[in-house]
Amino acid sequence: MSSAAPAPSPAARLRGLKPDWIFDPKVWRTEVLAGLVVALALIPEAISFSIIAGVDPAIGLFASFTMAVVISIVGGRRAMISAATGAIALVVAPLNREHGLGHLLAAVILAGAFQVVLGALGVAKLLRFIPRSVMVGFVNSLAVLIFMAQVPEMRNVPWPVYPLVIGGLALMVFFPRITTVVPAPLVSIVVLTVITVAAGIAVPTVGDKGELPSSLPVPGLPDVPFTPETLTTIAPYAFAMALVGLMESLMTAKLVDDITDTRSDKTRESIGQGIANIVTGFFGGMGGCAMIGQTMINVKVSGARTRLSTFLAGAFLMVLCIVFGPVVSDIPMAALVAVMVMVSFATFDWHSVAPKTLRRMPAGEIAVMLVTVACVVATHNLAIGVVVGSVTAMVVFAKRVAHLAEVTAVTDPDGTTVVYQVTGELFFASSNDLVGRFAYATDPKKVVIDLSSAHIWDASSVAALDAIETKYARHGKTVEITGLNAPSARLHDKLTGELSAH
Repeated sequence: MSSAAPAPSPAARLRGLKPDWIFDPKVWRTEVLAGLVVALALIPEAISFSIIAGVDPAIGLFASFTMAVVISIVGGRRAMISAATGAIALVVAPLNREHGLGHLLAAVILAGAFQVVLGALGVAKLLRFIPRSVMVGFVNSLAVLIFMAQVPEMRNVPWPVYPLVIGGLALMVFFPRITTVVPAPLVSIVVLTVITVAAGIAVPTVGDKGELPSSLPVPGLPDVPFTPETLTTIAPYAFAMALVGLMESLMTAKLVDDITDTRSDKTRESIGQGIANIVTGFFGGMGGCAMIGQTMINVKVSGARTRLSTFLAGAFLMVLCIVFGPVVSDIPMAALVAVMVMVSFATFDWHSVAPKTLRRMPAGEIAVMLVTVACVVATHNLAIGVVVGSVTAMVVFAKRVAHLAEVTAVTDPDGTTVVYQVTGELFFASSNDLVGRFAYATDPKKVVIDLSSAHIWDASSVAALDAIETKYARHGKTVEITGLNAPSARLHDKLTGELSAH
């Protein structure tokens, strides 16, 4: 007689309902410390972005807090950090300057609604049309921007700033050889802070950036008239903010996917960004999106992999501001500059610019990468660089495949029929010169155009085939088109004879 299996304990049942990492102390240690490092790095950046947007520093810090906490729950990419960003600050700055904070907050809420709608419509699927060369350019330009953002912190400063930055970099390079239990950036921040405070070294600190908030944000409606005029005022800014935020967030999510070898739900991330911005607007924040630099600190430098680090980054941010404000204010900016410089070097794809890689890479691919980097660095807008880079890649691709359509002619021995074999992809670029590849005057009475080795992609190709038939008809000759595959045949049957008024 077999005995019944013992019932699982409550702890075992709980394990079945929660992810394995919930019960792993090592994961908790990594996530908690990573969240702390990110929170420390978020404070001066959020204050700086507030200055760009023309609002009180608390507005940027509130945005970083609510964005990180909300996106950790509703986002589609684990361990990615969302907070107030420079790109969003640049978009909303003119609105705040001309109409005030109330309109800015209303625009943030409307931008979030736009993002929810765009996410539900599947805008994330457009990410697959971004070529690898654009992605490499995006990553490299990101690294350049992170580094450039630190340069002002090293200009016209007391001389001790420079050895402090060098010392911070040295700590982050060599400390991991001793132990990886504590993130090296956190060690660097703590050590440099202790040195400057204990020795009384006068250098720029976090407190010099602006006053930290002393209480949590409270929800409320934007102070604007709820009229059509308000809507027409904020809508263009809100839509621009929605597009810029989604593009930066989705590109960052893809980058984290590659680094962690995991997949993320881009549609959920798009909708989550919208929800986070809606909440942020109601809590008096300036809005935001994924922060690439802080995400790299979290994922690549600190090794975080779960939503816990994102949540704690936001939670620690408020705790540090409200409870430990005086201590945080004493952190030297040199310590945070060192962290961000290390992030920029870790982010840059050095393999992409290695001489061996450049020798093997097609010139068009290199050109696309350089265009992307140049546009981003010139505009300080990652979204513009990605769009221009993608358009450049399309032009390069079109030019490359336009020459792949070949036409060869074979005349029957009796001289009554000529067969033109067309090989390649027929679309607007390759079909433009197709009409000139036939001998209309000297060909025999019957002409066969064999498309069994070709594919028709667009209306331009159908129009080109119609033009060929028309030219032969003027010479009293007939044309037979054969070998169309099913998609090409459907497109040809649908459009032939409908594209010309002549």
